[in-house]
Amino acid sequence: MSRVGKMPVTIPAGVDVLIKSDQISVKGTGGTLAVQANALVSVKSDAGKVNVTPVNDSREANAMSGTMRQLINNMVVGVTKGFEKKLTLVGVGYKAQASGTKLNLTVGYSHPVNFDMPAGIKVETPAPTEIIIKGADRQRVGQIAAEIRAVRPPEPYKGKGIRYSDEKITIKETKKK
Repeated sequence: MSRVGKMPVTIPAGVDVLIKSDQISVKGTGGTLAVQANALVSVKSDAGKVNVTPVNDSREANAMSGTMRQLINNMVVGVTKGFEKKLTLVGVGYKAQASGTKLNLTVGYSHPVNFDMPAGIKVETPAPTEIIIKGADRQRVGQIAAEIRAVRPPEPYKGKGIRYSDEKITIKETKKK
């Protein structure tokens, strides 16, 4: 059995886990998240813990038990603490400005780039060259961060562009005569 799938998910106080035949939903202070239940795993909740076990001994069921366990754990962490991604803008004149649910980027194009944030995702700009994306759903936070980064990915010669704060860019050497 999957090592990740063997570990139970502990449910903190103030978080409700509702297990139905077709979906699993987690409700907490950060909101409500749901995921489709898979037929290859069985999910049981008892005494503040959620256990995920494969239905049969197939390789797919074993892999899906670890996946479902981690998805449930991400939902529990999301509704309690939340997730965040930090982006950094590198380049002369590159700046970001958050106003409500909109993010305005000036990243070297002839026009500003505007992003509308979906429901459940918050964006902050503590400095003009920093963007912080926060939300309860880990997958959506990561997807929005990837879409913002894709507006101007870092280029390999000077390193200009939008990058994750922990991303390392390998700078290429310029062509010699």
